[in-house]
Amino acid sequence: MIRSILAGAIVALMPFSGFAADLIVDYAPVARQCTELSQSSLTVEENVATLTKEVVSRMDEAIAVADDPRWIFSTRPAFVWASETKVACGKAYGYLRANWRDEDYLAKCDCFHAKMRRFMN
Repeated sequence: MIRSILAGAIVALMPFSGFAADLIVDYAPVARQCTELSQSSLTVEENVATLTKEVVSRMDEAIAVADDPRWIFSTRPAFVWASETKVACGKAYGYLRANWRDEDYLAKCDCFHAKMRRFMN
């Protein structure tokens, strides 16, 4: 009894260094690809029309993935990242429509889209 309580306490105190969607060992490097949001290709694009087109393209693809039963019921986390991509790109697009470049949401849109694509392949 005491051993099981002690074992439970040790497990509870162990540091946890990952996200649920990133625990698949084969895809571990993908989890770290967004550590530098400034590395996003969307944040360096100067032309607002091109930027908007890229954001909408990523958002549309994420919507299609999030609505596809193949990904909804998959054991891969593509659906999770599609959902995150929809939100981040949707917010980035909303800001662009209001003539505001939100660098954080642009970077998240790009990063989450890359994660979604990686988990689909």
